[in-house]
Amino acid sequence: MHPEPRDEIRVASFRDLDVTTLYAILKLRVDVFVVEQECPYPEIDGRDEEPGTRHVWLARGDEILAYLRILDEGGTERIGRVVTAPHARKGGHASRLIEHALTVVGNRPAVLGAQAHLAGFYGRFGFVVAGDGYVEDGIPHVPMKRP
Repeated sequence: MHPEPRDEIRVASFRDLDVTTLYAILKLRVDVFVVEQECPYPEIDGRDEEPGTRHVWLARGDEILAYLRILDEGGTERIGRVVTAPHARKGGHASRLIEHALTVVGNRPAVLGAQAHLAGFYGRFGFVVAGDGYVEDGIPHVPMKRP
């Protein structure tokens, strides 16, 4: 009898991602952001491989339950591409990832572009709305920051 794999948060730079993990990350992002949310846009935007970018995901064995990336924007960290697999939603996975991302960010300022209906979620982690709302790919967003 094999024990069930345990959930584990992992962090890697682009160059440290193995091909199978990178494929699973990109597939999850496209499945949710492009297909489910019906937003045809260039999901592979060239920023994943920038120096200083950290990929953070919650894995159960080889399965990716949730993911986000942290971009280094010269003194400010940008958290983005926060996504949870449809079957894993409501399990607190995104909260665990945000909490872990904030330990990676440390005391540096952090920003993100939140889907407007999620502003309260990010507010639980100290983010505040930092400007006017905008529409991106047909979805209302708000800029948020955490000093």
